[in-house]
Amino acid sequence: MKIESLKTFRRLFSNPILSFFLIMILNISGISAQQVYRLTLEQSIGIARDKSYSMKSLNEDVKIADYNLRSATARLKTHINLNLTLPEFSNTIQQKADSTGVFFPIKKLNYTGGLTINQPLPTDGNIYIQSGLQSFKDYFTGSYSGTMNTRLGFTQPLDAIYGYNAIRSQLKQAELNYESSSKRLHRSELDLVYNVSAAYYALLRQQRGAEIAKLDLDRQQDAYDISQKKYSAGLIREVDALQLEVDLAGAQSSYDMAKHSQNATAYRLKELLGIELNDSVILNSDLNYQPVIVDVEKAVGLALENRLEIRENEIYIEQQKLTVKQQQAQGMVRGNFNAYFERVGIANPMSSVGFDGSIRNSYDDFLNRPFSYGIGFTISVPILDWGQNRSLVRAAEARLRQLSYTKIQTERSIETEVRNLVGNLNTNLRRLQLLEKNVAVAEKSFAITLQRYTDGDIDSQSLALERNRLNTAYNTHLDAYINYQLSLADLMRQTFYDFSTGTAVE
Repeated sequence: MKIESLKTFRRLFSNPILSFFLIMILNISGISAQQVYRLTLEQSIGIARDKSYSMKSLNEDVKIADYNLRSATARLKTHINLNLTLPEFSNTIQQKADSTGVFFPIKKLNYTGGLTINQPLPTDGNIYIQSGLQSFKDYFTGSYSGTMNTRLGFTQPLDAIYGYNAIRSQLKQAELNYESSSKRLHRSELDLVYNVSAAYYALLRQQRGAEIAKLDLDRQQDAYDISQKKYSAGLIREVDALQLEVDLAGAQSSYDMAKHSQNATAYRLKELLGIELNDSVILNSDLNYQPVIVDVEKAVGLALENRLEIRENEIYIEQQKLTVKQQQAQGMVRGNFNAYFERVGIANPMSSVGFDGSIRNSYDDFLNRPFSYGIGFTISVPILDWGQNRSLVRAAEARLRQLSYTKIQTERSIETEVRNLVGNLNTNLRRLQLLEKNVAVAEKSFAITLQRYTDGDIDSQSLALERNRLNTAYNTHLDAYINYQLSLADLMRQTFYDFSTGTAVE
């Protein structure tokens, strides 16, 4: 069976037209299975903002805070509720209100409808209109009865005027939570920029390291070829030729290890960007940069103005002030004012009217019955609680002072952090500029040494030393470049300001 399948496969590829289409299909499937990304740092950051799961989760946090803010705002608007019972049947027993131990059966069919319109007030009170209609049939008596009512009412907690206003406080809390979530998202975006930059430059470090290892391998291959010719001509000893062969094998091993490290580091960047792990990533390996001199006082001022931690502390202080006010209200004289104006219509039980008749009778009575009304004022005066509420107020005030101290400490920590960061940035810039010159000198020195080895003036050990020096110069310059770029990215997330472009980060 396997032999027949192999023959069929060979016949397919013996036909040039079929071979062409089969190869095209295989290539297309391979392309669809793997995508190649040629990325700059800015493109990597853009992909991460769109695809990374951490940013998707943070965006949901902002949506949650936004919906909570909308909900708190909607509490101040008119609410209308409709309740219907269509119908409700019951067959049970009930105890008489004016008797002890006397029960009687109930079997009835009930229809009920009610409409409530409620308007909350900024003073934590509310105005409402309630209108209801009920009709039920008593199966034991065969009678129908009904009620109809409409009430206009007003309630107002008096302590909400001079004490704690719950509806305004909840709205303020929702506004503060939304602001905190929005700023947290902004800070997380800058953290993402830094993390992507770190992962990008880590991969760039491995990619450039692999390129340096490949250049070293090519140079070692040229040196090995030269040594073989010189050995064949009897110009060098066998041990020198063998040493060059060992060095070539070491360069090949270093290159293989560099490629493996590059692939491993690429997985971290792909995971952070939210792309498939089997996709290919190729980075722009240009090491161009723009020298940026940062004024430390400006950086500190921007950090103190923009940092989320400071605003979060201010939000905590505002929230704690609300808590103190709420706790203080628990020890105040509290009062409540209620008033209503109502009209009620009642249809007495009758066996001959039916459902429609009970509704008409209750409506007629609704029009003829005098208005009902009520008004009430209640107060609650705390007389003795043995200092319980006062202690809770003192605890809340101590917490408020603690948050103020935390804000001051946070500001000082941020100032110290930014000053150190600016110092490191300037140091990294000077070191990068110095190592650029070091690379140029090392390249010229290696070219001279290679020519001297070709001319027979020096041995392989001298060439190897100069090659190692050049590799070290390449690697130290690459490390300095990456450290400088990461310092800029870190400063941007600490100050919310891009000093390389002179623009604020929105």
